[in-house]
Amino acid sequence: MGKKTGFIEFARAGIQYRDPIERIGDFSDITTPSSDEAIKIQGSRCMDCGVPFCQSHYGCPVDNLIPEWNDLVYQDSWKEAFARLQETNNFPEFTGRVCPAPCESACVLGITDPAVTIKRIESAIIDRSYEEGWVAPYIPKARTGYSIAIAGSGPAGLAAADQLNQCGHSVTVYERADRLGGLLTYGIPNMKLEQDIVDRRIHLLSQSGIEFITETNIGSSFPCDDGHLIKILEAAGQAIRHIPVTQVLEKHEVLLLATGATTPKDLEIPGRHLLGIHFAMEYLTRSTREVLGDEDSSLSAKDKDVVVIGGGDTGADCIATSLRQECRSVTNFELLSKPAENRLHSNPWPEWPLIYRVEYAHAESEAKFGKDPRSYCVLSKEFIGDATGRVTGIRTVDVEWDANAGATPFKEIPNSERLWQCDLVLLSMGFIGPEHAVSEDLGLQYDSNSNYQAIYGDFKCSEPRVFAAGDCRRGQSLVVWAINEGRGAAGSINDFLEDTSRANGNNDNAKYS
Repeated sequence: MGKKTGFIEFARAGIQYRDPIERIGDFSDITTPSSDEAIKIQGSRCMDCGVPFCQSHYGCPVDNLIPEWNDLVYQDSWKEAFARLQETNNFPEFTGRVCPAPCESACVLGITDPAVTIKRIESAIIDRSYEEGWVAPYIPKARTGYSIAIAGSGPAGLAAADQLNQCGHSVTVYERADRLGGLLTYGIPNMKLEQDIVDRRIHLLSQSGIEFITETNIGSSFPCDDGHLIKILEAAGQAIRHIPVTQVLEKHEVLLLATGATTPKDLEIPGRHLLGIHFAMEYLTRSTREVLGDEDSSLSAKDKDVVVIGGGDTGADCIATSLRQECRSVTNFELLSKPAENRLHSNPWPEWPLIYRVEYAHAESEAKFGKDPRSYCVLSKEFIGDATGRVTGIRTVDVEWDANAGATPFKEIPNSERLWQCDLVLLSMGFIGPEHAVSEDLGLQYDSNSNYQAIYGDFKCSEPRVFAAGDCRRGQSLVVWAINEGRGAAGSINDFLEDTSRANGNNDNAKYS
């Protein structure tokens, strides 16, 4: 694959970013395009490794045919590369921008040299394919007569809808927000994934015959915590329609739950009631709505000292958004210790490397304020407020980690208390599972982590005709895993409908081809 000596002749060139100070002045794409020739050179670095771990379970969850399209790009066969890419991935324009690229971590070349820049090549292939008009709606030749409802228009729901529509089934996607895309729209900021890119794909799916219904929630109307999107939208004046799940199952043969893991982890310490403390997703959602012109948000970091509690991609996105809103300062608390610069012996290739990384937001903060915003081994103890009930600071203590300490692997360091000034706190500590309104209406069973119980590969819930896929089933995860689950659930649903067809005496399986 590629040029046999390419990895020796050419250095790795990763994704190119705009200057940090320039890009924090807007919410436009943080990257810069690469020339076709530059991409071809990077494709040539994909060596003939024999066993491509990049597309193994360590690497790509959707089993992308990475060495094949790398070689095709090197050979200047872009249309053929696109054909290979769309065989396994419904939405490479999403993964090519927001995926952390476990494929690159599993690249065989990465054992001794910088890995192949797979993510950059994937993005280049799909971008050129749109420019050339190769990406087109897929309209089935015939319909099976079966109808599927999908709750949620995030990556899992969209992938399942695409696959089921290609099988000839009629698909209706219900989305409670005013815009389609789920996490892709209201969870990932515009500078990482521009809304036009999401809308472009959804328009193609709509042209393919998939029906989309927005501002519609399947299940009971129920009180939500501040972090839930439905309350944010209703507060912004959106009229959310609630449809009983029984009504949905009367209209459709199957219901797929692809609702995501939207219940955030809270930080129940003294002072949590103070004003100015928000869940990360509420902050990012309201920021995106403002960027897209829907509202003038009162929740802004402008001229504020911001503290983001928790790391990961969501924490980084909160940092980056705060910078664009012209915060006075931004600090990120990490409970864990600072990762090692290189792989530890306990974390060998091809596992995902648990190493120190400087993400786009960290580089931006360092460019503006002269330092990395992260503080490690910090445990928040109490929020401090003023007479008006607003947060003004956080009291913390430093901790020391001990892997052999048992249930509590860290201890507080004596005399290490600190008081941090802040007037906006963003909680980015992950999610504890999906909201349970629709599942309680159905009487579904849950796993030990409060996710909808459904076995991977089968995706069937405890209630007949109900399936689950994505973060609501597996827990908080990556966009590429959501696509994997959506595709898998679609296959399981198609098998279920085939069995139903046979049981009803219909042996004509041509409609499923």
